[in-house]
Amino acid sequence: MFKKFKLNTLLLFIPLMSLMFCFNAPQNDDEKMQTIMVSVKNTLSYLHYSPKPINDAYSQQVYDKYFEMIDFGKRYFLQSDMEEFSKHKTKLDDYLNRGELTFYKLTVDRLYQRVDDADQISKDIFSKPIDLNEEETLILEHKVKTSPANKQEQYNDWKKFIKYNILQEIETLNSREEAQRKKKDSVQKHGLQDTIKLEILTPEQKFTKARDEVKDYMGETFTRFKKRKKMDWFTVYMNAYSEVFDPHTSYFSPRNKEDFDVNFTGKVIGIGAIIQEKKGNLFLGPLTIGAPAWKSKQLSEGDKIIKVKSLPNKEAVNVVGMLSDEAVRLIRGKEGMAVTLTVEKKDKTIQEVTMIREEVAMEDTYARSIIVDSPDGKKFGFINLPSFNAEFDKSDGRNASDDVKAEIIKLKAQNVQGIILDLRNNGGGSLTEVGDIMGLFMNAGPYVQVKDTQGKIQTLKNKNNNPLWTGPLVIMQNELSASASEILAGAMQDYGRAVVVGSPQSFGKGTVQTFIDLNRFLSTNDDFGSVKLTIQKFYRVTGESTQKKGIVSDIEMKDFYTFSEIGERYDDYALAWDKIPAAQFTPVKMVNVEDLRKSSEQRMKNNTNYQLLLESAQWKENMNKEESIPLNQTKFFELMKQRKDQIKKFEALNKFRNGLKFNIYPDEIQREKKDEAFKKKNENWIKRLERDVYLQEAVNIINEI
Repeated sequence: MFKKFKLNTLLLFIPLMSLMFCFNAPQNDDEKMQTIMVSVKNTLSYLHYSPKPINDAYSQQVYDKYFEMIDFGKRYFLQSDMEEFSKHKTKLDDYLNRGELTFYKLTVDRLYQRVDDADQISKDIFSKPIDLNEEETLILEHKVKTSPANKQEQYNDWKKFIKYNILQEIETLNSREEAQRKKKDSVQKHGLQDTIKLEILTPEQKFTKARDEVKDYMGETFTRFKKRKKMDWFTVYMNAYSEVFDPHTSYFSPRNKEDFDVNFTGKVIGIGAIIQEKKGNLFLGPLTIGAPAWKSKQLSEGDKIIKVKSLPNKEAVNVVGMLSDEAVRLIRGKEGMAVTLTVEKKDKTIQEVTMIREEVAMEDTYARSIIVDSPDGKKFGFINLPSFNAEFDKSDGRNASDDVKAEIIKLKAQNVQGIILDLRNNGGGSLTEVGDIMGLFMNAGPYVQVKDTQGKIQTLKNKNNNPLWTGPLVIMQNELSASASEILAGAMQDYGRAVVVGSPQSFGKGTVQTFIDLNRFLSTNDDFGSVKLTIQKFYRVTGESTQKKGIVSDIEMKDFYTFSEIGERYDDYALAWDKIPAAQFTPVKMVNVEDLRKSSEQRMKNNTNYQLLLESAQWKENMNKEESIPLNQTKFFELMKQRKDQIKKFEALNKFRNGLKFNIYPDEIQREKKDEAFKKKNENWIKRLERDVYLQEAVNIINEI
C-alpha cells in the first residue's frame, strides 16, 4: 500500500540536524555506503511507524536475518566462518549508528571467496566420475541443516547438491519421453498423421545429457554471481537492518527503485522487448506489439544482442557477457531519444537497428474484462484487476480506477446482470485508487481509517454519489490478495455492498508505505537511493485492522495457498493486529450472505473436482515439508514412481472445465484478426478461465443474488 506522503509536515517534529548529517559528496563507494547506513538509520529511527530501539537485541535479529538472505541454503559459509562472524552478533547496531562497514566487508569478501571455492569444487566434481548408486541423502529443509564443519564436508554437500540436480534432470527426461510416447500412441491409435518425434535415450545417454545440463547451469550460476558488483550486496545488507523493523520497510538502490516504479506504473521508457540471458549471451525475448522493437520490423525474438549504443553521441557498448539487468539500463532512457542495437540474426548476419524510445505499457498489469455466459443463459461480467496501479507524477497518467471504470462501461453495454471483480493475486498499490474504485460501485462514505506514528487517525472517504454499477457484485480474493485489495474487499464487505468469496483469509498486510529519498537529507546531487518506509497502519471502517488477520471471506473456498505458510501472520517481524474506534458509516446490506453461504457450501461439498483439488493441495504441501531425499538413484526413482502413482489420482484436475462460456468484445474480435499475439494472449486467458473452479462458484453465487 503506497501513499503520496508530505514529509515536510512530519519533519517539523524532528530536529533538522538529526537527519542532515553529510554536507560533502562522498568520494568513493565506501564513503557512499557509510553515508547510506547512517541516513537509513536516522530514517528508520525518526520516521518509522513503530521504531525499534537500536540495541544489542536488534543487532542479533539483524544478524540472523542477514544470513537468511545471503546463505539461505547454508552451502557457502563454513562453521569456522560463522564462528568468526558471530563475534559481531551484538555489534551491528553500533556499526549502523557509526556507518561502519567492518562486518559488511568481512562477510561479502568471504562470500565471494566461498563462491570461488564452490566454483572450483563444482569443476572438480564434474571432472571425476559421479556415482549415483552411493547411499546418500540430501537435506532439503534449511532449518535442520547446519553449515559445513570443514572444506571436506562442504565438498560433500556440493557433491550431493549436484547429484540431486542430475537426478532431477534425468527424471525430467524420463517424464518428457513418457509424455511423447503417450502422444505418439494416441496418434497412431486414432489413425492420425504421426509427426511426433520420439527420441529414446539409454540410461547412460540420459545421465550424460543430464550431467552436462547441470554442469552448464552451475557454471552459469557462478559466473553471474561473480559479475555482480559487491555494491549490489550492500542493498541486501541494508535490508537486513530495515526488514527487522517490519517486512515492508526496505532500502532501494537507485536501480531497484527504477524497477519498482516500472512495475508500479506498468510503464517503461524503452523499446518493448524482454532481454534474456543464456550461456553468457543476451538475446531478445518476446517483443511488445506496437512498441519500437516490434515496429522496426528488423528485430525478432531470438536475436543475439552484441552492442548497445544508448545515445547517438556515445560509443556503442559491447554487452557480450554482461548481466541482463545492466544491458536493460543501457536500452532504457529518455522518451524520444534514439538507441541502437547491434544484433546477430539467426542466419549469423549482423545488423544495426536504431529506434526511438517510447513509453511502453505492460498490459498485464492493467484491468481487463470479459463477458461470461452461465449454463442457464445468464450473462455476467468478469473484471480482473492485477494491481492498484497509479502514476502519481502525471495528471493524465493511467490508473486502476479509470481502467476499472472503462471495463464497467463496456460490460454495461453488453447488458450483464452482475459483475465479478477478481482481486486474486493482487498485492495492492495506491491507497487513493481504492476510494475511487469503491465510488464506482456505491455512494459516498468512508472506506478506510489511517493512523500515523503520532496516533492521529484520519478517515478517508469516497465522495462520489453517482456510482456506475449498482447491481449484484462479487469480489474474489485469495491468500495473495493484500494491502489495497484488502481495503477494498473489507470496505465492500463492511457495507454489505459485495459478497467476498475465496480463501479463508487474505494476506493480512495492514500497513501504509511511502518512499523517502535519502538525498533530501544530504547536500549532494548524487543518488543515494530511497527507503520504502512504513509510516501508517490502516483500519477498516469497523475499526479493525487487517494486519495479520486479513479479510475473512463471506464464503470460504480453500485453495493451494491455504495449506502453505503464506501471509503476514507467518512473518516474525510483522506489526501486531489491533483495533481503533469505528468510523461512522451506514451499511447498505444488499444481500443475505448466510443463505448464499449455505448454498455454496453444499455445492462445494458435492463438487468432486473441488474436493480433489483440496486433496491435491494437501498432498503437495505434505511433500514440500519433507526434510530430506535419497540420492541413490534406485531409491530416488522409486520415490518418483510413488509420487507419479499418487499424482495419477489428480489427473482429472487437468481435464476439468467449468462449463462457462467466455466472449470478448466486438472491437477485440476485430483486433484479433490483425494482431496474432493479442489473439494468442486472449486464447490462453480464456483457457485458464475455463479451468477455474472458483470462478465457476463465483458465477453460481452471483446468480443467486
